[in-house]
Amino acid sequence: MDLGLKGRVAVITGPAKGMGQAISLGFAKEGADLALVGRDLAAIEPVVAEAKALGVRARAIGCDVTDSAACEAVAEAVRADFGGRIDILVNVAGGSGPIGKTGAETTAEEFDDIVVLNMRGPFNMIRAVAPTMQAQRYGKIVNVGGTFGMRGRAGRLAYSASKWGLRGITKSFALELGAFDINVNTVAPGMVDGPRFRTKVVPEMAKRLGISEEEAAARHAADYALARITTDADVAAATLFLASDRARQITGVDLPVDGGWAAL
Repeated sequence: MDLGLKGRVAVITGPAKGMGQAISLGFAKEGADLALVGRDLAAIEPVVAEAKALGVRARAIGCDVTDSAACEAVAEAVRADFGGRIDILVNVAGGSGPIGKTGAETTAEEFDDIVVLNMRGPFNMIRAVAPTMQAQRYGKIVNVGGTFGMRGRAGRLAYSASKWGLRGITKSFALELGAFDINVNTVAPGMVDGPRFRTKVVPEMAKRLGISEEEAAARHAADYALARITTDADVAAATLFLASDRARQITGVDLPVDGGWAAL
């Protein structure tokens, strides 16, 4: 499907692997030019090369998204390199925080670290690109949240809090930027099939319950109405839709991409 993204300028944080990589290459396949933002430039360069092979302009830009000045510098560099426009921002960069700790066991430092990364990072990037989008009276912003920020999760308090907070950031910016024809939405993946799921989540459940890893993966899938685990491609497809004009009348929403867990 042609989503009308050809020639759009997309800024994507956290593009080196997993969802970020799938989202970045999804935009490249649709013909969007890419500014790929992250701390590890060496890890991003292979994605840049793949995007260029698809016939679009792409470059890597180093940035710690928790640093507001660095985010402003990213916006300036993108404007300089891509004709003064910034059409799309996708905030993928984030972290998982402590896993398996109760709220009482989570330290203040652990809580602060994940809240700063998962909330201040997107906040900084939106603030950096918003003036350009407002001036051109056009923009699409998609934040990658998580379903634990929609239902909560025992043992994941810090992460859940950060993703709940990101939802508030999304909705407030959607109200403030809507008059400039800027859409701001959240994609909320559930459990995503990938290295962490296969090498950590599944083996830990298998060991705890005394079952095989295949059985553990099946138990996870059984939690969802569609009885399957989300993939990076599923998240990319939802992100591309929300970043396109097909979603022109959708703003301020939290879109679960989880096979039917958070909303059912």
